[in-house]
Amino acid sequence: MKFIVTKQALLDGLQRIQNIINNRVTLPILSNVLLEVSEKSLCLTATDLEVSIRTHIPVAIVEKQGTTTLPARRLLAIIRELPAEEISFETDARNITSIRSGPSFFKVFGLAKDEFPAFPSLEEKRSFTMTQHDLKEALHKTSYAISLDESRYVLNGVLFSFKEGALTLVATDGRRLALADTELGEIKYPSDHDCDFIVPTKAINELQRLLDDEKEVRLHVGENRLTFDLGTSVLATKLVDGKYPNYRQVIPAETTERIVLEREAFFQSVRRVALLSNDKSGSICLNFSENNLDITSNTPEVGEAKESLAIAYKGANLSISFNPDFLMDPLKNLNDDTIILELIDEMSPGVFKINSTQRFLYVLMPIRVSI
Repeated sequence: MKFIVTKQALLDGLQRIQNIINNRVTLPILSNVLLEVSEKSLCLTATDLEVSIRTHIPVAIVEKQGTTTLPARRLLAIIRELPAEEISFETDARNITSIRSGPSFFKVFGLAKDEFPAFPSLEEKRSFTMTQHDLKEALHKTSYAISLDESRYVLNGVLFSFKEGALTLVATDGRRLALADTELGEIKYPSDHDCDFIVPTKAINELQRLLDDEKEVRLHVGENRLTFDLGTSVLATKLVDGKYPNYRQVIPAETTERIVLEREAFFQSVRRVALLSNDKSGSICLNFSENNLDITSNTPEVGEAKESLAIAYKGANLSISFNPDFLMDPLKNLNDDTIILELIDEMSPGVFKINSTQRFLYVLMPIRVSI
C-alpha cells in the first residue's frame, strides 16, 4: 500500500472516527483504525463491536492499493504534529507503515486486516430519508434527556418512532422527558414501514458529530441493527433490545396555566440563581404572581439568591420547584425567542413547548416528585 494524502483531509477523517476507539479493550485490534486505499479514496473504519463508523477521504496520489490497520490514537497524534501539508504512507508485507512528511519520518507497527472485525452488513427491511439538518435539530432538542443509569438500559438511548410520515424522537431519564417531531415532508415511505426502535447513547453522540446541515441522511433499519448513510460516512449500530416505556402517560392531557417566557432572559436568570443551589440536591423555585416571576434559591450553609422577571401572567399565585440543571437544559438547546411553560399545580409536572410547526415537548417533574 502506497499513497499520498493531505494532512487536513486525513485529520478530518480521523477526527470523525476517533471517539469510537477505546484503548481499554480486550482485543488489541479494536484500538486500531482500518485503512483501505482504492483508486481514488482512502476509507477509514473504526469499531467497538457495538458502533462502527466508516468514512471516505480523497487521496492526492495512489501508487499502490492495499489495506492495513494502525493504532488510531497514536496515528492521530502523529498526523496532528506533522509539519508539511502532504503526507506519504507506505506499508510493507509485515504491516509496518512508513509515514513521511517534510523532514519527519515515522515507522509504525500495525496489524493485518484479517484480524479487524468486518463492517456490519445489513439486510435492509425498512429505509427512511430525511435532511441531516432536521435530524440534527431534533437530536439537539432531545438527547440531553437520555438516562445515564445503566440499570435502566432501555432508557440509555433515544426512541425513534416513524409513524404517518413523521419521525418522533423521545428521550427520558425518569425525571424529565424531551420529545421532538419532524415532518418528513415530500420524502415519503410506505405505511407498512412504520416502526419504533431505540438507538443507544454512544451511537447518538457519534451521529451528532457526523451530521451536516446541507445533506440528506438515509436510515436503513434491520432486525437489531441500524445504519445511517450520510454520503461520505456511514455509521452502523446495534439497537437497544427492549421496549420503550409508554412515555405518553407522563404528558399531562390538560393544564391550567399557560405562561409565555422570553427564553434567553429566563435562562440567564435561572443560571445566575442556580449558582447558589446545592450541586447534589439543590432546587430553584419559580414563584408566579400577577405579571411577575420570582426565581429563588435558598440553600442552607450556602446562601440564597433571587431574581424577578416581568411577565404576562394573570393566574393564581403558584410556586413550583425544579432541578436547575434539568430546567436549563431545554432553554440552552432551543433557538426560539420565546418558550411556553404550562402548569397545573405545585405537585404536577411542568410542560415546556415552543410556537413552531415542529412539535416540541419537555416534561419536567417538580423536585419533590419523581416519574
